[in-house]
Amino acid sequence: MLSDHADTIALTARHLHPHRLGLFRSFGVEIVMGKREGYRFADQSGRWLHDLHLNGGTFNLGHRNPVLCGVLAVALTEVDIGNHHFPSPARARLAQQLLATQGFGADHVVFSTTGSEAVDVAIKAARRATGRRAIVSIDRGYHGRTGLSGAAGDDDAARYFLSDSPAEFVRVPWNDAEAMEVAVRTADAAAVILEPLPATYGFPLPAPGYLAAVRDICTRHDALFIADEVQTGLCRSGDWWAIEHFGVQPDILVTSKGLGGGLYPIAATLLTPRPAAWLAENGWAHVSTFGGAELGCHVASAVIDISGQPETRATIAASARHLGDGLRAIQRDTDYLVEVRQTGLIFGLKFDHEQGALHMMKALLDEGVWAMFSGFDTSVLQFKPGLLLTPDACDDILKRVRRAVTVAAAFRHAAPLGIPG
Repeated sequence: MLSDHADTIALTARHLHPHRLGLFRSFGVEIVMGKREGYRFADQSGRWLHDLHLNGGTFNLGHRNPVLCGVLAVALTEVDIGNHHFPSPARARLAQQLLATQGFGADHVVFSTTGSEAVDVAIKAARRATGRRAIVSIDRGYHGRTGLSGAAGDDDAARYFLSDSPAEFVRVPWNDAEAMEVAVRTADAAAVILEPLPATYGFPLPAPGYLAAVRDICTRHDALFIADEVQTGLCRSGDWWAIEHFGVQPDILVTSKGLGGGLYPIAATLLTPRPAAWLAENGWAHVSTFGGAELGCHVASAVIDISGQPETRATIAASARHLGDGLRAIQRDTDYLVEVRQTGLIFGLKFDHEQGALHMMKALLDEGVWAMFSGFDTSVLQFKPGLLLTPDACDDILKRVRRAVTVAAAFRHAAPLGIPG
């Protein structure tokens, strides 16, 4: 069993992902996670950090949430992953719970293990329903790294593996409804896929009426609207799904990350009747051995129960006000934090440097806070507080953020950091 920090780093560099490790090290970040609980984790030296990354929202309800741990422990005394060919009480109950969270007419659920796989299911369902192939998304959008999901997002990684398909996946600028109209019409698109707030792009807000315009474009051209809520869903916006916040109804919705409570990988694709029709025609058109594993379903059911409690909703609203007000106060006191993007507990903090979020990430780490830059816009820090955060924790985080902004601002005129090859 590994216990030495240096050994863990060396073996990671040798056998796992040397480039990613080298990239983080060039930014002054070398974390090996140790103990973890609530919204904090310790590194191997025993230093505790506030977690404001939450692995994309995977830990919405905290690390090792005691209720979820208890549910998993009890489930392990009775079941395992189950058999994906057979009906399962846990799987059926979770499908019913998920469908009860939405009002856009979804009546079927397909379970999988990751957000990427769930996006693949969404694209396949849209293609089957429309008889078309083209998928429209946005520049610098991210929908995963598997086959179809990788090609649907920013295609550098797909191109790297020769998995891109430019004839079938079309990208247009964010907030440009006119470009979206042209793309959907000329490509004869099967679907548009969007995150209501594009996470890897730094959570830029949709322009007033933009998402409604996209919905209208899809309706007029008989294309389906896929809402990717892998990072923005499960009450992080204050509503079950961020798309609700903008009054728009999709045809398909994808969720993952926080659904498994940080304890068991599970994802789901929610389908309205038209894209769900294949489920009554071909029961083996898509199968996933671990999709909807019974252990994961037990955990996810508890995630839905906790997230939907009135007390949880009240805590989310209070933390959103508390942190939003505090961050905007910091913005008023410095010209380095130039924008606070907020929808509920979804925050993007934009700084006055093209890599300002990298400098801020390191400054926050030195202050005992872990948060990450946005992969497609390194001027923006992803800031993802937990759904059950306490007022005292909010105050402590804001104090640390204020100090870190002062430190990071000293690098305002620094040359961009190089990316190791």
